[in-house]
Amino acid sequence: MKNLINQILDVATSCLAFIALIFILPPFLCLKFFLSSLNFIFSENVSGKVVLITGASSGIGEHLAYEYARRGAKLALVARRRQRLQDVAETSRYLGAPDVLVISADVTKVGESKHFINETVNHFGGLDHLLNNAGISTMSMLEEFPDITNVAPVMETNFWGSVYSTHFAIPHLKASRGKIIVTASSGAWLPVPRMAFYSASKAAVLSFFETLRVELGGDIGITIVTPGLTESELTKGKILSKDGKMVLDQNMRDASLPRIFSRVAFQKIR
Repeated sequence: MKNLINQILDVATSCLAFIALIFILPPFLCLKFFLSSLNFIFSENVSGKVVLITGASSGIGEHLAYEYARRGAKLALVARRRQRLQDVAETSRYLGAPDVLVISADVTKVGESKHFINETVNHFGGLDHLLNNAGISTMSMLEEFPDITNVAPVMETNFWGSVYSTHFAIPHLKASRGKIIVTASSGAWLPVPRMAFYSASKAAVLSFFETLRVELGGDIGITIVTPGLTESELTKGKILSKDGKMVLDQNMRDASLPRIFSRVAFQKIR
């Protein structure tokens, strides 16, 4: 009886997959192509607009700066490493940014978040796009932390760092009918061992900005980006250690990334 049920389920599953492939997939792909074409045709002209990017000294934030620079945006670059920001600023000017402001600040400090928002507005006269991109990670099991409070900076940076800057930017973004772009992660919905705190922080980001989108209505546009594995300092092994210090641990990187890849593959197959 059990084998018969399994055979029936196999046949039913195959039939449903065939129906989806023939009748659902083509219209879906056509709709996706149509929407992508509309987005391309009616994409926003950011030339001359003021764009603030946190976590701009490397990785996704750095390359976002370059893309906005190519489109002629004015940039406010925020991170803790001033020299790295200066290098990114120089490249951004070369690529076409008419004005670049460098601000060394820690997004986990509410006073510093207020300061870099105000400094940007005072310098440029307004704010059009806020890109909340600053983030850190840790790659350890829960039971491996000698002091559980050592992992608090992950939530402070990834979640509260985005909340603080957003809070102070909202009045200015309402005035310009601007946008908030926030970097979440596929880790928000894809559980991977040793990444629990990172995933939890990104899930909080996802939930917060989905809710904020409802609160703000049409006053401010909100885009939530959930990239998968992207080359950055994190994938090169820069993580928060079990002792609460930022370190470069390539051995941990090498041990953890295969698990992430296998988990992503399993999720796609499933």
